[in-house]
This record gives sequence, structure tokens and C-alpha cells, in this order.
Amino acid sequence: MSKVLEIYIAESGASNPKKIEVAELVSGRGVIGDRYFNETGTFSEKLAGLPDKELTLIESEEIDIFNKKFNFNFSYGDFRRNIVTTGVKLNDLEGKEFMLGSVRLLGVRLCEPCAHLANLLVPEIMPSLVHKTGLRAQIITSGSVSVGNNITA
Repeated sequence: MSKVLEIYIAESGASNPKKIEVAELVSGRGVIGDRYFNETGTFSEKLAGLPDKELTLIESEEIDIFNKKFNFNFSYGDFRRNIVTTGVKLNDLEGKEFMLGSVRLLGVRLCEPCAHLANLLVPEIMPSLVHKTGLRAQIITSGSVSVGNNITA
């Protein structure tokens, strides 16, 4: 079953992601308390006005494979995405509407690894995780998302 495994927000681009149990998603804005909702993210200026700044998701399985391949021990939060999923291929949701619990989203585009993330973690991220670091999504309907919520297409 496809589920929300973990949820993270970071107050600014420089702050460490904080694990939370419930997130409030606001259509057109993002996750309350997150850096992009507050316009304090590393790429806030670049993403201003774009729907794909609202929410990011990543598959726990891809992080597990990466950690095992290189003998790393990165946490899910280290990858700086809002929603960590299990049991779903996020690439398949690009361009499609789907649900996180009762919140409707639109998969806008893949959330590719960037030099900023590689600098924060390790250079291996860039070549190894292309097309594997998740999805940027637009929030269509506002609402709460909780750890354990189902993901349905």
C-alpha cells in the first residue's frame, strides 16, 4: 500500500528539516511552516510564482538503495523533501492528479538532485539519483496530511 512515511519542514534554506506528524497544506502556497511557504528557501526567488514550489515528495525506497549502494547512513530528512513516501513510484505521477489522504495534488515535474543538495550531503547524489529524488507537486485542495495517510492516483 502506498503511504506517507514521514513529513518534514525547514524554517529556512539554512535550517535542518524538522520531522512532524501532521502538515497543513495550503493551495497556492505550500506547507505551513516550511521555507517555501515563508519565501525563505534557497531557491525561493527562482521558484517564485511557480506551482512546483508548493510541495516536494521522495520515495523512501530510493534513499534506502542509495544508502546501501554507497554505505551511507543518510536519514530521509537529509534529502530536504517535504513528504517521504513508501510503496509508490513518484515518477509515474508526473503530470497527473493524485491524493495524499484527502488532499488533491498535481505532480508538476520531477524534483531532480541539485548541486546545493550534493554540497550539503555528498557528490555521489548528482550522478546516482537523477530521476530518483522525487516529485514537485502543486496543492490543488488545501488540507491536512498525516504520517500513515494513503497515496492514491
